[in-house]
Amino acid sequence: MAKKDKDLKDEIAKLKARVKKLKTRLDATKGKAKKKAKATKPLISPLAPASFPQLPVIEGVEFASAAAGVKYQGRTDVMLARIAPGSAIAGAFTTSSTRAACVLDCEAKLKKRGAADSTDGAAIIVNSGNANAFTGDNGRASVDAVTGAVADALGVPASRVFSSSTGVIGEPLPHDRIIAKIGELGGALDAGGMEGAARAIMTTDTFPKGACAEVLGDGGTIKIAGIAKGSGMIAPNMATMLVYLFTDASISQRNLQKMLSRQVDGTFNAITVDSDTSTSDALILAATGKSAAAPITDMRSKVAKDFEAALRAVMTDLAQQVVKDGEGATKFVEIRVTGAETAADAHKVGMAIANSPLVKTAIAGEDANWGRIVAAVGKSGAKADRDRLSISFGDILVAEKGWRVPDYSEEATSAYMKNAELVIGVDLGLGKAAKTVWTCDLTYRYIEINADYRS
Repeated sequence: MAKKDKDLKDEIAKLKARVKKLKTRLDATKGKAKKKAKATKPLISPLAPASFPQLPVIEGVEFASAAAGVKYQGRTDVMLARIAPGSAIAGAFTTSSTRAACVLDCEAKLKKRGAADSTDGAAIIVNSGNANAFTGDNGRASVDAVTGAVADALGVPASRVFSSSTGVIGEPLPHDRIIAKIGELGGALDAGGMEGAARAIMTTDTFPKGACAEVLGDGGTIKIAGIAKGSGMIAPNMATMLVYLFTDASISQRNLQKMLSRQVDGTFNAITVDSDTSTSDALILAATGKSAAAPITDMRSKVAKDFEAALRAVMTDLAQQVVKDGEGATKFVEIRVTGAETAADAHKVGMAIANSPLVKTAIAGEDANWGRIVAAVGKSGAKADRDRLSISFGDILVAEKGWRVPDYSEEATSAYMKNAELVIGVDLGLGKAAKTVWTCDLTYRYIEINADYRS
């Protein structure tokens, strides 16, 4: 009997051990599932605006979006814009030496004055999920196939159809999926569809980006509205990832291009998320001429200056939204460089600070490590003098004349670093040139997003 009791106790002990082991495995499985759910759960940037802005209808432009399944499932990934006959088209594109096929196509078309400034209609077709970059002859064939299909469907010349692609580099574009949706897109064109278009061009973006402005012209109001996408691979040399601007102003293509080119450096060329320039950056601006206001012909007139200022405001707003949606961003940082000998030097210093991983991770950790800013200035390649340099965080002066200020307060500076939006000031003390650039912090989330980007 004693032996049976012992055998029973041994069996119970074994069962308990097995239950414990199974429970441990179950907890581990739950933990992995929870971690996976957390990783795949869509996260909205804490710097995102409360809502998408109410964009005005730009007469002469219609939009549509559709789900083609280029890469993403269960979401829109293609947008089409139909632009009225006679519209002027201007643009700016990445200077990358590995530009995507669609960028090369757009550049070639805009170099032909007849295509950029024509009495014919025009169109823009954009897909997300695949960049159609580094795809050789296949890339060119895909661009021709897509733009040709849009031209046939809308009755516009192929030379006036501009395409963009954004997403994974090096993968052939499944253009048949896009072409299969062109009929649906053409039938859904709507003047009020700009928000849907903004959502369709997103990749790792956590929110759609839009901005607008109005200007009082001679005899009527001139409207400007735009959308953008961008979150990572942001260190433009022309524009951001993808930007589309529309206005009902009546203005020549030549003057429109001049205005756009003048405003790129202070807006989209003044932002960085991670110091990486895309193969696919594109900025296209269309002016339909449908406003009741008189045409803008004198570039020195008040209306022309007001219009260009409003255009700059829209571009700045969109550029800053891209930074605020930087992959994993929790801090929006404005870097103001003053006292440089030249504007080029001011830009070098601003970008050296904005792109420094040491500066960006310190900001993420809310660490007022101004020594890292000193190091970034020194490596920038710009002319600088240690003994004339001053650094501030917001209104707090932390260093000047080559040394920490006597009344420096680590407590006050650390408290400032907890803000979601920060201003870093650097005065080189050498001249009158200045430059402002915008960036974000660098967090663990950036690594998570980019480690899994192709999976």
